[in-house]
Amino acid sequence: MAEAFTVVVTGKADGFAQDIATGAHHLRADEPVAAGGTDTGPDPYALLLAALGSCTSMTLGVYARRKKWPLEEVTVRLQHRRVYLEDCEGCEEAPRRIERIDREIRLVGPLDDQQRASLLAIADKCPVHRTLTGTFEIATRLVS
Repeated sequence: MAEAFTVVVTGKADGFAQDIATGAHHLRADEPVAAGGTDTGPDPYALLLAALGSCTSMTLGVYARRKKWPLEEVTVRLQHRRVYLEDCEGCEEAPRRIERIDREIRLVGPLDDQQRASLLAIADKCPVHRTLTGTFEIATRLVS
């Protein structure tokens, strides 16, 4: 089992702004003004996309370094949206919704087509991608 780490999130109950601490790093999360927040930080979905994007870029960099490929830079652009699907025409069930992340990857460097294809395949193996698409559970308990 991998070593656990802790992220602590603290916020006042009268708003959306949250202080996030992880090790020596401190971040802030909030909601946009249009959603009732004060826009003092990215919203939770932006943080989720940032986690996936940074993990993707890091994974591609590590892989290219190991292979000694001429990858110079990676840019990952992500968007989250909700997609409504019809299960089948005429079914009695209502349309259902799935969460979708669109991820575009730009690779800079004199890579050949095979290297680019390999890096694209490796993107799906980054740890955050595997967590989001795998089976996991969130165990929640109240503490005092």
